[in-house]
Amino acid sequence: MEITGWLIYSKKDAQKNKSYIQWMIAEADKQNIHLTLVFREQLTIGVIEQNPQAVIHNQYSQLPMIAIVRTIEPMLNIHLESLGIQVFNSSTIATLCNHKSLTHLAINKLHIPMVQTLFMNKNCLPQTPPLSFPFVVKDARGRGGKHVYLVNNVEQWEASIEKIETKDFLVQTCDVQHGRDVRVFVVGKKIIGAVLRKSTADFRANYTLGGSATWYELRRKDREIVQRIVNYFNFGMVGIDFLLDKDGQLLFNEIEDVVGSRTLSVVSDINILEHYMDYIQTSYQQFSSRK
Repeated sequence: MEITGWLIYSKKDAQKNKSYIQWMIAEADKQNIHLTLVFREQLTIGVIEQNPQAVIHNQYSQLPMIAIVRTIEPMLNIHLESLGIQVFNSSTIATLCNHKSLTHLAINKLHIPMVQTLFMNKNCLPQTPPLSFPFVVKDARGRGGKHVYLVNNVEQWEASIEKIETKDFLVQTCDVQHGRDVRVFVVGKKIIGAVLRKSTADFRANYTLGGSATWYELRRKDREIVQRIVNYFNFGMVGIDFLLDKDGQLLFNEIEDVVGSRTLSVVSDINILEHYMDYIQTSYQQFSSRK
């Protein structure tokens, strides 16, 4: 049985990710999954004529069996699921992973080590900084290392708050190895591989911000921590990021929902999209049998 699917990107991101899109469509074809690229700007969702609808170019078309959403918009995932479409990642994962406070709260329940993390709101700020300097300020909805600030004094604290674009943000202690973190790539319940990201120019290690990447061999203790997270959630494809303490132990940082795999491709010959499409194929068979 051929599985039909929408691969949803914004026009801007699709332009930057042409080769990745082509690669994903090619790997999908091998698994008998026919993906159609759909630009988010051309997709209208909502309650139309008393029914939930998803319309492309203002024209009704047959809905797909699956949708791979490569935009950060959990409401889109929720709406597509309401139409009976299986969505990757699910709306549950998209909602959780795109709000860092929600993510940390959920991961803490699994007793995963993390730095001290305070959940803040711009409308209810304390009169004085909530932690001793230095500390880190993060937009709860930021990604790719953007809107993350190292704060060393009151002036930087006030400036960082001004730069935060949403109301919710995090304040975290920063007794960690600056400019180093580990990203673990996960598909379904499988740990695919990990990379160590490093930067000598910034306290953030993000590859898109000029950092470098090398293969990271997960130790037994590392794998146990990651597997605890993987077993709890129903991921499609995600990146789980960890900071490193002074002794090199993993500290949970965040989960990237719409994750890219450029660093993994740079340091290994692993075809993560082959794993992903195989997972989608199997997952849809299970999904359709329950309908």
